[in-house]
Amino acid sequence: MTSYPRWTLRTEHTSYTVRLSPDGPWAELDAWGPLGVEDGPSALDWSHRTHFVTPADAAPAEYLPYGLRPFTGSELVAARPGQDRGSWWDFDSAEEGEGSLRLTFTDDVLGLRTVLCYETVPGTDVILRWTELTSTQELRLERLDSAAVNIPVTGAARLTYLTGQWSQEFWRTQLDLSRGTFTMGSLQGAPGHGYAPWLAVQDGEAEAAYGIALEWSGNWHITAEAEPGGSVRVRAGRVPHEGVVHLTPGDTLTTPRLACAFSPDGLDGLSRVWHRYERHLAGERLNRPRKVLYNSWEATGFDVDAAGQLELAKLAADIGAELFVVDDGWFTGRGDDTGGLGDWYPDPAAFPQGFGPFVEDIRALGLDFGLWVEPEAVSPTSRLYAEHPEWVYRIEGRPARLVRNQLLLDLGRTDVQDFVIGTLDRLLGAYDISYLKWDMNRPPTERGRPGHGPADLDAEHVAGYLRVLDHLRAAHPDVTVEGCAGGGGRIEHATIARTDVVWPSDNTAPLDRLSVQHGFLHAHAPHVMSSWVTDAPGILDPRPRSLAFRFVNAICGVLGIGADLRAWTPQERAEAAEWIARYKRVRDVVHRGEARLLGTPDDSTCGVQYDLDDRTVVAALGTGRLDGAPLLPGRPDRLRLRDLEPAAHYRDTATGTTYSGAHLLHYGLPFAWSAGHDAELVVLIRQ
Repeated sequence: MTSYPRWTLRTEHTSYTVRLSPDGPWAELDAWGPLGVEDGPSALDWSHRTHFVTPADAAPAEYLPYGLRPFTGSELVAARPGQDRGSWWDFDSAEEGEGSLRLTFTDDVLGLRTVLCYETVPGTDVILRWTELTSTQELRLERLDSAAVNIPVTGAARLTYLTGQWSQEFWRTQLDLSRGTFTMGSLQGAPGHGYAPWLAVQDGEAEAAYGIALEWSGNWHITAEAEPGGSVRVRAGRVPHEGVVHLTPGDTLTTPRLACAFSPDGLDGLSRVWHRYERHLAGERLNRPRKVLYNSWEATGFDVDAAGQLELAKLAADIGAELFVVDDGWFTGRGDDTGGLGDWYPDPAAFPQGFGPFVEDIRALGLDFGLWVEPEAVSPTSRLYAEHPEWVYRIEGRPARLVRNQLLLDLGRTDVQDFVIGTLDRLLGAYDISYLKWDMNRPPTERGRPGHGPADLDAEHVAGYLRVLDHLRAAHPDVTVEGCAGGGGRIEHATIARTDVVWPSDNTAPLDRLSVQHGFLHAHAPHVMSSWVTDAPGILDPRPRSLAFRFVNAICGVLGIGADLRAWTPQERAEAAEWIARYKRVRDVVHRGEARLLGTPDDSTCGVQYDLDDRTVVAALGTGRLDGAPLLPGRPDRLRLRDLEPAAHYRDTATGTTYSGAHLLHYGLPFAWSAGHDAELVVLIRQ
């Protein structure tokens, strides 16, 4: 029997085995799962039955071009200009390294060299995959996915993904796919509010979960196909705005990285794999405490002036905030959303003593200072637009459409990138700013660059965006950067790797935000989840919740306050100060510990458990009806904890009550909710 080469990549707890197919010049998945899963016959073996399809169409291929795989979905569609589409390649070589693999295929007729790249991420169960495409001829690429992922199933595949719209981002959604195709994505020049570039796949209701996440800040798609024979094949990659990418001889195009993860412990276990990966992306910056911020937007809107901001800053400092952020409205011409963008100079009327002395006054209160910017946007009435109308996306002879009364700069242009870098350098150099909130509120519409010929505009904008973020990292390493795009419109691993926190949603209403954060934490880590306490009433769920509920919910990530503190009573400010002090005592556990999602927002009690060393922190939230509960006999709600040591004992630091691990695992923590008590933060110490 002929032996075909196999390669196995191993992570901390999983292995991923690829082999050359016995039926053609391609690589296919042999095994993926817990360590040792590769020892035995492949669960993806389709036994060479290919009636009415080609062997390539039936194979669990890692990546195949149209031509070799004509029927069931290919990852690469390439052609020479004016010629028929298709590639028929041959295997060239394999290069195996420590935790890496490169498989090379060549098509000498077409003039294309394709390298499938694999890399494990130390300390995680994530494998990164991407593809490098090098041309020796003029080529058109109509599809250029990053990778395909094959998952064996015995019945319908359970897909879990994160959906929504503005103010409803990251809602966990599930679909059972027995046959057919499921696809999601964005053509908005950013991941968008509708879908996150993240997908989990399970074999029906089986516990084991496979996940993928695309590292790309522009247009994208993820497509899952339930194929005949019991497998799901997921393709993912960027989507060129122009529908095609042109390569000239000698060009190499590198696709976005696709992170692939596996956990035997279901969606909750898979979430911890992603959390560990994002802690890896943070590197040493994870050890810098995420400071408690106060943001003035919801208190003042565009009505920004030094006296009003200082009044808020003093109140914020009194309750324990560590950082004061002035949001939109601080710069010239920004009395409302019709002007000012692009002219990034403090408004002298708002800061009559100068912006520098204002910043110094904020810092004299013991607060760091932060500023909101939207550097990709420009107002048609701005001086910048008058001087450089050619810098905006536009199509010759067509009207420029306003979205939110603004246009979008072509950040793919080097001169625009240099302007943005120069603007941020000027602000950060002139004033003692330690925090930048980068917002993006306007997707590209008339996306053209007249007079410059064919261009890969989407990829060039992403490259420009990442170049600016990389510059901020290198030139201003002490500045904390928050990523925002009208809420959660641009959250993926390329952004998370270059920012410190991200803003999941503009919706800060208590129960609405709970659903947003529950979905968010499936894909992303607590240390990147900026979450505010505000006065916002429920947009989707108007049931009132206490100040305690709003604080405990926000403590599940990076705590901020966005309420109008001037309207709070002294008692409310005192309660807020206590919650902030409690948060500071446990934020290292929340941000660096292992997080476990306990229940869902649909349950009467849900929460998040965080474990680090000998400490367990539980953020518990009562989501059910509160009226009448004390009038009828019944027991307290209980929240069962997970993965504790059954024989160990755990002491509640607030009440002194001691529980066995077995008790907490079997019965759970008790909570007697009422109208005045609908949330709690419990800290347990293992004895």
